[in-house]
Parts: sequence; structure tokens; C-alpha cells
Amino acid sequence: MKSETEEQYEDIPGTYLFNRKRCQKGYHLNMFFMSLLKEENRKEFLADEAGYLDSFPLTDDQKRVVLERDFNGILAEGGNIYYAAKLGATLGLSFQYMAGAMSGMSQEEYRKMMVDGGRSVEGNRSKSEHK
Repeated sequence: MKSETEEQYEDIPGTYLFNRKRCQKGYHLNMFFMSLLKEENRKEFLADEAGYLDSFPLTDDQKRVVLERDFNGILAEGGNIYYAAKLGATLGLSFQYMAGAMSGMSQEEYRKMMVDGGRSVEGNRSKSEHK
């Protein structure tokens, strides 16, 4: 059963609370990300992404979100954003690029939004606002 706080966070569009449940779900996914700290692993991954992912006990959905560069999907599948940043670095993507992709924006649009004061809270407070 979710706590009231967890339920509140789950209601915020695009928010994936990295709680115990997601931590457990994403354990092997995050271990894949951490493996990218080693140069030889980055090279092996870049040479055969699907094959390298097969060396980890990942779900099909976890493999798919990595291969599709679905950064929001990575979070939903239990990925920790700080660990997932190692994938971005391996691919030559900045954290700003990843944040833009997660927000449905280009890196430049995301940067401008942040420089201009960030995203408006209007329409971003509750999933019920989108129904």
C-alpha cells in the first residue's frame, strides 16, 4: 500500500518517485548504468548495445527503454536519474539534453525555459488537470 506522500508524488505529471519499490524494480538496470563507469564496458556496450544489455537480468521493457533512449521510461522502469546519466555520458549526451528529452523539448528549448525561470506550475500539478 502506498503512503499518502507516495500517492501525491505519483499524481504529479512526469514524476517518478525513486522509492523502495522502484529501487527494487530497477536494481539490475542501475547496475547496468554503473557498469558504464568502466571504459571497456562503454566500448562493449557501444559495439553491441542489445548484446551487452543481455548480459544483465533486465526485463524486456528495461531493455527497450535503454535502446529507444526513452529517458522517462528509464525512470518509470526503476532507473535512478544519476545512474542513467552515465548512459547519456556514454552516448555523448549532456544532462541538459536528457532533461530536455524528458520534458518533450530540445536541449535549446529546455535551456531557454530554465534561464527564463523554469516551467510554469500551471498544468503540471496533477495528472487530473490533463483529463
